[in-house]
Amino acid sequence: MFISIFNAFESGVIYAIMALGVYLSFRVLDFPDLTVDGSFVTGAAVAAIAITNDFSTVLATLLALIAGFLAGCLTGLLNTKGNINPLLSGILMMTALYSINLRVMGQSNIPLLNQPTIFTKLTDSWSTLGIDQSLNQLFGFFGLERVPSTWGILVVMLILTFAIKLLLDYFLKTETGLALRATGDNEKMIRSFSANTDHLKIVGLGLSNGLVAVSGALYAQYAGFADLNMGIGMIVIGLASVIIGESVVGTKTIMRTTMAVILGAIIYRIVMTLALRSPFLDTGDMKLITSVLVIVALIVPKLIANHKEVKRKRQKRLVLEQRTKGEV
Repeated sequence: MFISIFNAFESGVIYAIMALGVYLSFRVLDFPDLTVDGSFVTGAAVAAIAITNDFSTVLATLLALIAGFLAGCLTGLLNTKGNINPLLSGILMMTALYSINLRVMGQSNIPLLNQPTIFTKLTDSWSTLGIDQSLNQLFGFFGLERVPSTWGILVVMLILTFAIKLLLDYFLKTETGLALRATGDNEKMIRSFSANTDHLKIVGLGLSNGLVAVSGALYAQYAGFADLNMGIGMIVIGLASVIIGESVVGTKTIMRTTMAVILGAIIYRIVMTLALRSPFLDTGDMKLITSVLVIVALIVPKLIANHKEVKRKRQKRLVLEQRTKGEV
């Protein structure tokens, strides 16, 4: 059980980068961008091809970032310059990316098991520090027989994910970031201040899909393969992470919201792992479980808010009745 939860936590941190990208498009820009399903695979495909052609793993990941950024910019161009509906723009780009990704990969699956990746190099360097032995002894003291082979991937991914979060927090507080947020809130208003909302949308969607592509590149290296169909349902996973995180943590500030998105991705992966361990569910039920999670995350907060409102009105009515009786 502990190993399963640990692996879910590990992959959840990688998915959190993708969820931050989804947050940027869906919440900040208020743009229903379905490009995500394609740009996730684009990042994985570009990184896998670069690694198999002896590029450094860091450069391969950066190339994935650039490819995802360009895909997002194209979606923005379709919407702003082509005057195509936002939802349709994302669908068109997602469809086009399927063929583009296949062209990049040259086949439907690229294995990376025998290739050096960021994580294999990281594991080799981390093992020399002796931290794994200390942590595993500590958990063994509490009676855990099975412990992770390495903690290095989790630690470094946490550092990387939180570094991206802090950069995103900083960006959204800059002049461009504030204009981007204003574009999502009220496009007509920000245009009245002579802001170029078309450029802001293009840049915002580019950054969003760049983060998604980085997540895809890292996940491909983590899983040991890049597959043409690995992006199916990514937009739902990203939305689930955003909604779950916002429901649990809240959205009072930008820093709190981005933290909520990261925690939401981790919670999502852990809940999925625990659900699939039940005897009456199997891997084919993942989409159903995801849908149920999103529905619960959307409905429960509203039910709680309604209950609090009814309780507040009831208390107010009682106070008024007591005052009326006192006057009589």
